[in-house]
Amino acid sequence: MKLTGDALGQAVRAAADGDRAALTSVLDSVREPVLRYCRGRIGAGERHLFSADDVAQEVLMAVMTALPRYEDQGRPFMAFVYGIASHKVADAMRSAARVKSDPVEDVPDSLDFSNGPEQAALESDASRQMRDLLGTLPEKQREILVLRLVVGLSAEETADMVGSSPGAVRVAQHRALTKLKKLMTPGGERR
Repeated sequence: MKLTGDALGQAVRAAADGDRAALTSVLDSVREPVLRYCRGRIGAGERHLFSADDVAQEVLMAVMTALPRYEDQGRPFMAFVYGIASHKVADAMRSAARVKSDPVEDVPDSLDFSNGPEQAALESDASRQMRDLLGTLPEKQREILVLRLVVGLSAEETADMVGSSPGAVRVAQHRALTKLKKLMTPGGERR
């Protein structure tokens, strides 16, 4: 069962005190938002030696490990979780930048033509273009766009996550989208 608000806060406190059932509830409650966040930042496909799902799993492990030391500082627990997720995504991206090969253990016996190479190339190109476009934005604007548009948080929730006001989040989102629109041609290509 997905917990939010006060129920999540109570479960976090119980999990920090060693309650395994509460820990399970907390992890179940944050799993989907964390996965959406990681997919929004990394993309849904594989990137060299990791995928968004792999990074989300690392985030959940880090949350589980950090829970006994977690102290409520007046911000939502999800701000704490997204902070961990942000660091894990950055670590994964740095790691991928260092690795220039993509080794596999075995050559597959058969090929999967379900999506076809053309579709895979288009999806990969679109994902790369989106990453490149988001890369033109300052870190805070990029975080705000991912939290608002991919994760689906409200301006108020996003403000709590990034330590800002809802109005400032709306302004930053507007400025980021305006900048991205200026970088795009009418055909959807980057200028």
